[in-house]
Amino acid sequence: MARSAQAALAGKLREPRPRPAVYRAYWYFAAERQRIFDRRLAGAPEPWSEDPIFASYRFCNSFRASDRVSQYLIRDVIHAPCHADPRDRVLRTILFRLFSRPETWELIEERCGQVSVATFDPAVIGPVLDEAKGEGRALYTNAFILCANRSFGHKRKHHNHLALLELMLAEELPERLLCAAGLRAVYDLLIAYPLIGPFMAYQLAIDLNYGPDFVFSENEFTVPGPGAVRGLAKVFYDLGDLTPAEAVHWLCERQASIENELDIEPPLLLGKRELQAIDCQNLLCELDKYARVKFPELKSNRVKIKQAFKAAGPLPQPFYPPRWNLRPPAPRRRRGAPPVPRAASLAA
Repeated sequence: MARSAQAALAGKLREPRPRPAVYRAYWYFAAERQRIFDRRLAGAPEPWSEDPIFASYRFCNSFRASDRVSQYLIRDVIHAPCHADPRDRVLRTILFRLFSRPETWELIEERCGQVSVATFDPAVIGPVLDEAKGEGRALYTNAFILCANRSFGHKRKHHNHLALLELMLAEELPERLLCAAGLRAVYDLLIAYPLIGPFMAYQLAIDLNYGPDFVFSENEFTVPGPGAVRGLAKVFYDLGDLTPAEAVHWLCERQASIENELDIEPPLLLGKRELQAIDCQNLLCELDKYARVKFPELKSNRVKIKQAFKAAGPLPQPFYPPRWNLRPPAPRRRRGAPPVPRAASLAA
């Protein structure tokens, strides 16, 4: 149980004060965004929502693991069948997340071979990325800002990140991570390194936990990013005696009572998995964006939603960590079309 729940039960902390309309919007957003995902996954035609904000702008999924980049990481990087060595899975996960761009990952594996501890070589990967950069290709995601200082003396960010990974391997970080006793211990090992700030260390810890070698609760702790902090400032008048991280847990702990309290059924992933702290943290970031249109009077240093919504075809069948024991429904198919085989690796 998080400190917020423990202390609240003991009457020792002032609880946060929600703004009623925005608090309701947070839970409405969580439920409606998941309904959109479910409708698309079932093959329903557009429109997937009657909400004009959802129809106009792009938002991340209610569950982080459902987003495109996370899906690629889980399916093609962590659970790639050719890599059974846990150390390889650690290296592959960190390398992928530093760029968070599937196209960069595919370029590295196509030109340099499959990434593993035995084959990782910055002297081979660096020139390939230099060439791509010279051709004007983006190497990094624009989803969040990465630390870009010259901690390892290189002018280009990707060379510093490759040097970081080289240092991690030299100091046997994969082995030490695999001995960690919890999600927080994984985070503590990661944040000790240059170029890894609190938010990135947290994201990496969650990513590693998607693999078979880390089986920790995602509710163990959380680290709100800048967008989540902006979201908290909109959802609440004040946080009472809670820290931002505790306020995220406060929200997470209340999902079971939302249906009675607000007549909003909280989202479930494939009808089974509740929101975890990482999801509630992400939803605050998305609520911050949604509120720029829904509640323009709530000012922050961001005033517009940058990305318009444009459907990119039907959703592929999702793949989640097998230990979650989630089975996507069979996709709908048109009359006369051959059946779509369910991936064998979806079995728990």
